[in-house]
Amino acid sequence: MKTTSSSIPSSARTDPGHRTEGDAPGRARRRTEEIVRARAGVRGRTLARTLLAVSAAAAVGSLATKPASLWYRRLRKPSWQPPSQAFGLVWTPLYGLIAVGAARVLDRREGTDRTAFAARLAANLVLNAGWSLAFFRGRSPKLALAEITALNASNADLIRQAWATDRAAGAVLLPYGAWTLFATALNTAIVRLNPAED
Repeated sequence: MKTTSSSIPSSARTDPGHRTEGDAPGRARRRTEEIVRARAGVRGRTLARTLLAVSAAAAVGSLATKPASLWYRRLRKPSWQPPSQAFGLVWTPLYGLIAVGAARVLDRREGTDRTAFAARLAANLVLNAGWSLAFFRGRSPKLALAEITALNASNADLIRQAWATDRAAGAVLLPYGAWTLFATALNTAIVRLNPAED
């Protein structure tokens, strides 16, 4: 029996989503992308971009941080300060969470909303890297305290924006906000214990 155009359901002829067997590879690719996105919650390209941005901030901060410097070793520090090695162990997964959380938000926003969040993320990462520059390179705990206070405000805004877009993204960013608050308390204690330092 021959198949004519009239024997094909009208929905199949007019529906742009209708695919023939010849489109099987494309259909499989799209299905794979849907599965990956459903599991990770992000597009690979978006995650790659946020990872690159976060890695740049982490690299700047790492290069500026000098815990072995004579100046830093001479500073009085609170008894509850963690060992220097602990900071790297904490920040590594935190940077990963920032990248994932930001990517989830960016994938769920469009146009000016997406651009606005990207700008907020960029500002946050600049402040993040800036703390190490102010504290270690500038040798100014007081300036670093002012800088990290601004970072806390940026974190709160970033988390609020993320939560409003995707609760999972907001939740992923919470550890970052919590750790920065702890770092603020530590910075404050160092300022109080070293009043002569700028």
